[in-house]
Amino acid sequence: MLDDLRVQKIRRTDGSWSFGIVLPDCSLDEESESYLRVYEGSGSQETYAYYLVDHLRWRVREGLTTETIKIMDLHRYQGAVGAQVPMPYGQPWRVPPKRPYSKAALSISATVLKGFYLHQCVKRGINGELREALDVERLPTKADKNRAFLGHTMTSVAKNPLAPRQGTRRRHPKMLPDDARPELMGAVNTARDEMVVTWLSDTTLRIGGLTGLHLVDLHLRENAACGECKSPHVHVCHRQTNPNRARAKKKEDWKTVDGVITGGEIYRVSPAMVSSYFKYMTTEYAKYATGHGMLLIQLAGPRIGEPWTADAARGVLRRAGKRAELSGRIKPHAFRHTTTNKILDVTDNDPWVAKEAGNWASVQTVEEVYGHPDMHSPEFTSALKAVWGEES
Repeated sequence: MLDDLRVQKIRRTDGSWSFGIVLPDCSLDEESESYLRVYEGSGSQETYAYYLVDHLRWRVREGLTTETIKIMDLHRYQGAVGAQVPMPYGQPWRVPPKRPYSKAALSISATVLKGFYLHQCVKRGINGELREALDVERLPTKADKNRAFLGHTMTSVAKNPLAPRQGTRRRHPKMLPDDARPELMGAVNTARDEMVVTWLSDTTLRIGGLTGLHLVDLHLRENAACGECKSPHVHVCHRQTNPNRARAKKKEDWKTVDGVITGGEIYRVSPAMVSSYFKYMTTEYAKYATGHGMLLIQLAGPRIGEPWTADAARGVLRRAGKRAELSGRIKPHAFRHTTTNKILDVTDNDPWVAKEAGNWASVQTVEEVYGHPDMHSPEFTSALKAVWGEES
């Protein structure tokens, strides 16, 4: 049975999680394991495992192996998982209730397939024809050079022949409906949830970073001992062993010295964020917390007082959006896009300030090496205060 291939979550001795693909006899698939092990400790491993198991199920049905599969077979697979209507050879591969891959999902699938087969072909010295077809390059674009250190020296970049063609990129990402913040504040029921709405609204925090915060990460007073930011701020640190499995996306270096956190991603904190924090800490947190040291906790159920998960936070926002009768599904990442858009509006579309304020990994038109505005410059502070509603 094709469904006998499945993704298995494995808990390591250090408390972290790993993901592998299990065969019908409950043993790990060695091919996929050697590839997925490269991403152990990253958030990509789970995603890649689920994309890869879809492909391996298809490959079993087609009677193909790593030694015999060809580039045309991989193109056929990409067409099958992206098909939305019956094709001449029957139903699409992903029949309901599974949805066909979107264009973004096809791009991820292409990355996984190229990485998996190049890894196997090189490691095992097999299928040179497929390796040659996948290991191709193209001339670098201006955007490629802007993103790279010493980009002016680039002569070529890797190309993925399986990736879908890129059309015109959508200019505006999905953002919150107008007046979403006050509507959500009126629809949530706890001080914790008010704090979540406030913190997401006044920063560009990702939900994994927010639910992964520990109390020691919060430097909510002026001139904190870390010495990295004079204003109130938080350090978002990537931790593999959080009991709620929440993880920051970026793996910036961080450390603790004499109980003081330094490094990680630094986000400035608004007065409203500090106020919502103290309201939550002096009421619900003080009443229910169980001593684990994480910021956000569950307020009901059998695990009351334990760390709150990112999925639970998403559910709270989704239900609050429905109660407030806001259009569309409220997602945490929409807060990030909305705040970035507001910063661009009040800085005359200055991407340097937006990049630093939002901790974005890159800006297409700004080279990371050269664009570092001062976090305490008048322009930077004015942009954040305008987003926080403290000045026009």
